[in-house]
Amino acid sequence: MRLSTSFAAAAAAVVVAGPAIAQAPAAPPTRAAVVAPPVAQAPASDLALRAAVTSPLRSDANKARDGARRPVETLQFWGVKPGVTVLEIAPGAGWWTEIIAPYTAKTGGRYVATGPIIEGPGSSDQSRASHAAFVKKYEDAATYGKISVTPFGTQVKGLGPDNSVDVAFTARNVHNWMGQPGRVDAVFADLYRVVKPGGFLGVEEHRAVNMKPGASDGYVSEAYVIEAATKAGFVLDARSEINANPKDTKDHPFGVWTLPPTRNTAPMGQPANPQFDRTKYEAIGESDRMTLRFRKPA
Repeated sequence: MRLSTSFAAAAAAVVVAGPAIAQAPAAPPTRAAVVAPPVAQAPASDLALRAAVTSPLRSDANKARDGARRPVETLQFWGVKPGVTVLEIAPGAGWWTEIIAPYTAKTGGRYVATGPIIEGPGSSDQSRASHAAFVKKYEDAATYGKISVTPFGTQVKGLGPDNSVDVAFTARNVHNWMGQPGRVDAVFADLYRVVKPGGFLGVEEHRAVNMKPGASDGYVSEAYVIEAATKAGFVLDARSEINANPKDTKDHPFGVWTLPPTRNTAPMGQPANPQFDRTKYEAIGESDRMTLRFRKPA
């Protein structure tokens, strides 16, 4: 199991980018390796971050994915460092929460997560139960700090006070918003408002070569994400190949969800097919993903 590589190796995969790259092609060309601006990086010796990744508080199932998700390198690339306020969009079961919340608690920062709507339009018994379960799981303030949860959905606007977070990030979510007219623009606009001037937005997303309409297979082009972020006001600051996977052919029968960790064996909504041969998809591993860093102009 690979928990992390050296920070120097991670930096070698980073490419600095400026606003002119906003019209990047869907399939990015091979790029020369250069080191990203140090202002965005946590110290290579950030032992607190490495300790959070290797902590026994994390589930074995989550740790098993570290080789594919490279948490230390990814968070450092996005600008996570001691003392920052971090906002995560749609944390789900808490893969990143298990790392970031203890880290920010230990280093004088703060972790903010979006959660389901629990009051008014858009709320439901299910959303309230999901919110309660998340709060219960991370209620130990001595370990996780005081986590703030802000409602997130089409019925609400905003992600918190303007200019209140140092780093916001979204991991594998953009494709989920593309089926709702105007949703992508609305989310990126809200992200722009909540990030401090000079702060960063990190994006991880399954990377398309030729994006299908609505990213129906879960793969999104880099050009689409860059356009959405720059339209909101962000500047593309750097790209990284930290989460690239050249083995991903992106032509799977059930889209990206054929691959780990979802491992679908039938179309969405249909019963699993026990006869489906998963061998080649397990060999591919998790998807090829873009890892982008945007900056809000100071």
